[in-house]
Amino acid sequence: MDDIKENLNGLNLNGTMTNPAGGEDKPESCRKTSTSEDPESPGTTGTPLQAPSDFSDPVYKEIALANGHINRMTKDELRDKLSELMLDTRGVKDVMKKRLKSHYKKQKLMASVADGGPTDTYYDYICVVDYEATCEEDNPPEFQHEIIEFPMVLINTHTLEIEDTFQEYVRPEVNSELSDFCVQLTGITQKMVDEADTFPAVLQRVVLWLQERELGTKHKYAMLTDGSWDMSKFLNIQCRVSRIRYPPFAKKWINIRKSYGNFYKVPRTQTKLSTMLEKLGMRYEGRPHSGLDDSRNIARIAVRMLKDGCQLRVNERMHAGQLLSVPNSAPMEGAPPPLNPRTRE
Repeated sequence: MDDIKENLNGLNLNGTMTNPAGGEDKPESCRKTSTSEDPESPGTTGTPLQAPSDFSDPVYKEIALANGHINRMTKDELRDKLSELMLDTRGVKDVMKKRLKSHYKKQKLMASVADGGPTDTYYDYICVVDYEATCEEDNPPEFQHEIIEFPMVLINTHTLEIEDTFQEYVRPEVNSELSDFCVQLTGITQKMVDEADTFPAVLQRVVLWLQERELGTKHKYAMLTDGSWDMSKFLNIQCRVSRIRYPPFAKKWINIRKSYGNFYKVPRTQTKLSTMLEKLGMRYEGRPHSGLDDSRNIARIAVRMLKDGCQLRVNERMHAGQLLSVPNSAPMEGAPPPLNPRTRE
């Protein structure tokens, strides 16, 4: 849905969208957000959870010296070293450089943890979501988008594998007839949505699926999206249309585009799904604009980042219907236990 999400310039929750504080620029992709965060600075993406004072630990001086050496390596030297360490050698030079730095940092921190030093793990699971929604070719400003596919891909952060998936189609109620453009783009047919339940019923089964996996109770977890639009616009609008309250478990999430840009030090123009895959030396698997396939590919990027040493953490949230950034100085916390949808009064 990238192209559609890029064109959502307009709709607020009753028909016109505003660009909220902390929102995203529209050129190239409306779902991208800029940031001034430095991924190598204490407290930013890919770094441990300790307060800045903890960075006086000698292990960080050793890591800084190693980083300086890695910065001077050529692309061939980086590839040879990664191969020697039996690490992934795919990707552009900056990606390989970050991978090697992260490997060295991880090794040093593991040794430090054994001596009671810092660590940087937090979530047990990450749930990737990438909705598909009703759309038209030109997306007129008054068009009301409704979710028609609800996929989830569950990443186990300890095994670094995709552990489970969920997918259901959703029957739209406002624009019940899918446009030819929407069918061709998403591969979702009129028959699929006609036979599906409406959003509240599907959301209830999503909640049950999360509860069965003990997320938010036994296991810490966070939601993850490819940009801000899935939660801040599509889910927000859909809850209004369906007359239910916005689910608390989806009020904070990891925007992987922000995390990717910060971690690999690339501009927002290089954080589109296809570009992230390409820069990491991977190819898209499946059908583009299938919500489940998009979610799987986003999950592959997240796993690659975790393997490269990135600490994925919540960086965006919804508050009073507005999209806001979550600073890296904010305390780490998992999403709350999922609860059944409540009717809007």
